[in-house]
Amino acid sequence: MVVTDTSDYKRFTGRKKAVLALLAVLVVVAFAVAINTGSIKLSLYEVIQAIVSGGNGVSDLVIWRIRLPRITAAIVAGAGLSVAGCVMQNTLRNPLASPSTLGIANAAAFGANLAIIVFGAGSIQSTSTDAVIINNPYLVTVLAFVCSMLATVVILLLARLRNFTPEAMVLAGVALSSLFAAGTILIQYFAQDYQIAAAVFWTFGDLGRIAWPEVAILAVLVTISFIYFMFRRWDYNALDSGEETAKSLGVNVERVRQFGMLVSSLITAVAVSFLGIIGFIGLVGPHIMRRIIGGDHRYLIPASAMIGSLLLLVSDTLARTMAAPVVLPVGAITSFFGAPLFLYLLIRGYQRR
Repeated sequence: MVVTDTSDYKRFTGRKKAVLALLAVLVVVAFAVAINTGSIKLSLYEVIQAIVSGGNGVSDLVIWRIRLPRITAAIVAGAGLSVAGCVMQNTLRNPLASPSTLGIANAAAFGANLAIIVFGAGSIQSTSTDAVIINNPYLVTVLAFVCSMLATVVILLLARLRNFTPEAMVLAGVALSSLFAAGTILIQYFAQDYQIAAAVFWTFGDLGRIAWPEVAILAVLVTISFIYFMFRRWDYNALDSGEETAKSLGVNVERVRQFGMLVSSLITAVAVSFLGIIGFIGLVGPHIMRRIIGGDHRYLIPASAMIGSLLLLVSDTLARTMAAPVVLPVGAITSFFGAPLFLYLLIRGYQRR
């Protein structure tokens, strides 16, 4: 009889599970802080009563119509963007791969500018409050989504027809990003000042613009995508060892790469079209967790989802409180904190080498 000592393996996996449990607790704590934070002060009892039974008119309006949709959107969108970045970095074998790197965000911005400026979805009011508005948000959302998916389809078609390597796919994404950015500049050059203001406002990234129907759509998509990614977790682990090794283990590398890119881009396109551009979540989140728990996608995918939720939820809470009653754009907050953090991770990585 052969006795195998599995204690080391159990300790190894136990530490990863402990990290996942800690992240879950932190997300719950961040949720509790966010739901109780805002310009309208509510007691803890009023918050709990509003969540459980609806509360009175004011607390019900504040909790169910304002805070809960944006907090839920932060949790769902943060998880989706971070998981999408994790899968992109794996399938393209590039640590800098992310939705913004591949031109998806710039494509969405181009679509939004097209809707606001060319099709007149942005307008100006005569009052001083909310002087610049987007009067047709659904048109903006649809065109942003269509352009995002167009960029994804172009990259995948190039990869399929021309046998692009993962490195070439990243370069194609950079080229498309520059192309859509140039198109955005040309559209804005011929626009009215209020149209430019509306377009810039959209690109800031704002969780406050989302409502429950959009949250539901995003939640369903992220949940289905997460299940798919977890189903493919062993394929992603095999890809970490190289394409030849993965093929020798029976992995259809091209199919896994293309479907992974398609699903990741779909998450990003929907999130960006609903919320605007939110940078660095898909880039920084997976890097943080990869350094903490390693590259095993059985744990890296759920950890990336939770760290993405935590980062976006904390960023949105700071955006609502740092200059209250003014709400800062959450996209600026994530970029402001994400860029130094990413540089720190890079420096630590090179120091270890």
